[in-house]
Amino acid sequence: MSETVLTRRRFSWRRLPVVHQLRQSVGMQRGMLVGGLVLTAVFILVAIFAPLLAPYGWAQLREGLVPFGSLVAPEPGHPWGTTVGGYDVLSRVIWGAQTALAVIIVAVALSLPAGVALGLVSGYIGGWLDRVLVVICDAIYSFPSLLLAIVMAIAISGGQSSKWGGIFAAAIAITVVYIPQYFRVIRAETVRIKSEPFVEAAKVVGAPTRRIMFRHVLRNATRTLPLIFTLNSSEALLTLAALGFLGFGIEPSAAAEWGYDLNKALSDVTSGIWWTALFPGLAIVLAVLGITLVGESLNDLADPRLRGRRAVDSGAGDVAATSVVPGGNLDTAGVEQPGHDTSAGVEELR
Repeated sequence: MSETVLTRRRFSWRRLPVVHQLRQSVGMQRGMLVGGLVLTAVFILVAIFAPLLAPYGWAQLREGLVPFGSLVAPEPGHPWGTTVGGYDVLSRVIWGAQTALAVIIVAVALSLPAGVALGLVSGYIGGWLDRVLVVICDAIYSFPSLLLAIVMAIAISGGQSSKWGGIFAAAIAITVVYIPQYFRVIRAETVRIKSEPFVEAAKVVGAPTRRIMFRHVLRNATRTLPLIFTLNSSEALLTLAALGFLGFGIEPSAAAEWGYDLNKALSDVTSGIWWTALFPGLAIVLAVLGITLVGESLNDLADPRLRGRRAVDSGAGDVAATSVVPGGNLDTAGVEQPGHDTSAGVEELR
């Protein structure tokens, strides 16, 4: 009994979403996935432990009665220098990770259920409701995403500069952009799945519509959502940075935001002051790169054609070594060499 339980636990551990894809990946694909996971983990840990890692507050201008000073070059007291407003760059970058993670979580938490529910109902019920929802989502999707986010941020924020007010304003603005993406994916999958034999069998036995939709259709239509989730997370971070850069984000006295810091550092770059723009920009690049690498790697591993690449690649060299080329050297092409097992490729392919 204990061995059976241990086997089940080991099997369930290996079948975890990220662990399973990591074991499937090989070569460059594995390197991309591992690199993306490391960058994403660092981003999340910095955001969670920002109060412990940041030497100062995001809006702190002095230590005791001594002000930090404006545009102070990197020094032991301020390893990444200070901004033109007198803020510590290192503290702003660390606290900015917390703001970015909060916006990503809120935006995805709002857009994912809404998009999935609308796509499921539209694809399964069809009719006039499907046509209306498709027209509305296509109309929203036709607008430039950044322009729509700016309009929504202006309409929602109403000039408020509180931390959570700005976070929710940016998240809701991003949510409006991402609902049509989830809607289109789930609707297409629902239209395909509802004609499958197991759905028809459920209808024949008299299963209620709600049970068919949520028990049979939804469970099979959401398999691609983790891929879209990771890619949309990186897009949400970029949209937040763009809103802050254009002046529609969160005020510096409410929360730290990388896009706003980049906006204020534009005039510093022309004066040879590099530290105010380098570190916030590098934080955006690394965070987006990490999440994007994870999403692209998961997208590649979801392709069934890539699952057997490990066996094909490992067996290709052995097949080439034992093949006979017409007119070639039969001593090296067709004769088994001492110490070389020609059955290795066959065993590997099996």
